[in-house]
Amino acid sequence: MLGYAGVAVAGAVAGGAGGVAAARRADDASHQAAEMVARDISPYGEHQPAIAALSPKHAELVALNLLPGTNKAALGRLMRLWTADIVALTAGRPAPGDTAPELAVPNAALTVTVGLGARVFALTGSKPAGFDDLPVMRHDRLQAAWSGGDLLLLVGADDAVSVVHAVRRLVADAAPFARPAWRQTGFWNGTGPDGQPVTGRNLFGQVDGTGNPAPGTPDFDATVWADTPDWFRGGTTLVVRRIKLNLDTWDELTRSEQERAVGRKLSTGAPLTGSAEHDELDIEARDADGRLVIAENAHARLSHHSENDGRRIFRKGLNYVQDTGPTRENGLIFLSYQADVAGQFLPLLARLDASDALNEWTTTIGSAVFALPPGFTESGWLAQALLG
Repeated sequence: MLGYAGVAVAGAVAGGAGGVAAARRADDASHQAAEMVARDISPYGEHQPAIAALSPKHAELVALNLLPGTNKAALGRLMRLWTADIVALTAGRPAPGDTAPELAVPNAALTVTVGLGARVFALTGSKPAGFDDLPVMRHDRLQAAWSGGDLLLLVGADDAVSVVHAVRRLVADAAPFARPAWRQTGFWNGTGPDGQPVTGRNLFGQVDGTGNPAPGTPDFDATVWADTPDWFRGGTTLVVRRIKLNLDTWDELTRSEQERAVGRKLSTGAPLTGSAEHDELDIEARDADGRLVIAENAHARLSHHSENDGRRIFRKGLNYVQDTGPTRENGLIFLSYQADVAGQFLPLLARLDASDALNEWTTTIGSAVFALPPGFTESGWLAQALLG
């Protein structure tokens, strides 16, 4: 700092404006450095930190199935290993035994979320209320390659290399206990042109997730965080649905037809009865011909909490593209967080399956449910209250 100050003063004496410009550049650099440091997200806390955060730019989900002989004690050992990995990797340090330590870098906003599938509770008991595998819906065309799982890793970061490296390390440490069942990769843009957070869009072009309760509010806490059983207080449940989007037939629609199916304007995400994204839906509004402005089968109407006895979820998404030879599959990895799957998500899913206009252009091909245990302290580890 003293060395820089000397140069800046000399420049100011010699050229005035040049010294001021240099000082401003240094000030900008220090602010940028501070912002970069802030991108390391602490793994500690009452809740796993990625749950309430924005969808990551790059993410990978890995479901694993337990190996024969993996019991409650072995699961506890795995959770201790994963906790140590998470603490190191999210700080930009190599995990214990890391074979590629140079790939562990700071300032990547790396997060790791861990989930437990139904089979875990066959070993441990104390299953969260309403937690079970989802029934197969009428419009589902589920594939085993994207469904089920005993454990889940959801790794996200600003940098795709950091995601790949973290998954590689976590899966390697799980090898004595569980093997991967499926992997899904996705991406999301939750940043606007001005660098500020925005809701983000799916590959249909829709602003996706507008109706969410805001993190940190009473509505969010009531929607997402579980209170029982005791070991699960501060945790939540996650439904993962892999939804294939038929972009070819969607693109054949006029813009007004697309908006009517959704119930929102494509330009801003505003409801068809409003002018801004977060305007409330007017579900009673009618046009000059007496038709409902937001159609009875519009996605925004059917999923709105006012149409579902006040039930809410916290939804996030990841776009995905998968190439198979000359063909390409486009879709959405739909992530729904809620305290109670049976009480909150299932009634909403049944309602959408029955009559959602978007069913014509979407097909769910994967489905899985996980309980996400609460966070941990510096002296603790993941799921300690269940497995300790």
